[in-house]
Amino acid sequence: MTDKIDKGPAATPAGPGPSATPYEAIKAIPVRHYGRWVSAVVVVAVLGWLVLAFANGNVNWGTVGDKLFDPTVITGLGNTILISVTSMLLGLVLGILFAVMRLSNNPVTSAVAWLYIWFFRGTPVYVQLLVWFSLPLIFQYIDLGPIYKNETVDVMTPFLVALLGLGLNEGAYMAEIVRAGIQSVDEGQSEASHALGMTQVQTMRRVVLPQAMRVIIPPTGNEFINMLKTSSLVSAVQYTELLRATSNIGSTAGAIIEMYFVASIWYLALTSVFSVGQYYLERRYARGSLRSLPPTPLQRIKANLNMFRRTEVAK
Repeated sequence: MTDKIDKGPAATPAGPGPSATPYEAIKAIPVRHYGRWVSAVVVVAVLGWLVLAFANGNVNWGTVGDKLFDPTVITGLGNTILISVTSMLLGLVLGILFAVMRLSNNPVTSAVAWLYIWFFRGTPVYVQLLVWFSLPLIFQYIDLGPIYKNETVDVMTPFLVALLGLGLNEGAYMAEIVRAGIQSVDEGQSEASHALGMTQVQTMRRVVLPQAMRVIIPPTGNEFINMLKTSSLVSAVQYTELLRATSNIGSTAGAIIEMYFVASIWYLALTSVFSVGQYYLERRYARGSLRSLPPTPLQRIKANLNMFRRTEVAK
């Protein structure tokens, strides 16, 4: 005879059964942010007032449109891009060189790098341009012995003066940017590379600099955009870039303010294009260091538009 064990009442399955009342639909309504609407209205009103003020001002906008693609303006635009890119490349090369010298254990090279950075960061770029432009007053000839000899006034062309003035000045700033990027890499990376038999140069080129690029690129992009605008200073040394080209047309045609607007439009176009390029370059080097990449400009626009929509989520 077997004993029967009373297990109690039968357990009912968890959750609602077929006859249970279904869950009601959940309506999720985001919190209204009235401050956003008020600030948006204020900003749009101010922008509209500014546009209306300039539209009714004493500006011949037809001249702005006619001269926007003038051949002289386009030539000046090309010269601006040329001097900005070449000066930035020179500054980048000098920046890497002097950053490595600054971090060197050799007291002579470290001191020379510090003096270079101190001098070119401590004097205005406009003054440096004028010094290079006036170099023939100091040296009548550039004499390198049997290698090269010529009159300084023939050597120091407006392009070379602009290149030296902007490039050497930019190299001082880039040296500090590169130095900060190199120091952001853990020292254990260098020690491990040396343990594998790499030289100092190989370690810097293959290990340190690729990792430092994440720190170097953002301020470098800002420096290049600043270079595009700073290049307008080279008009003082007779280099025909965008500002000088538009100023010449404005003085001849009697449309000075209109040509300033033409120059401003092109500067805004250049900085906008290079800003987008900088963003995607930063996004590329952010891979591996962030769990999710920053949103693209189009994704940000969509996200901002969705903030003003009422959404209902039904379950």
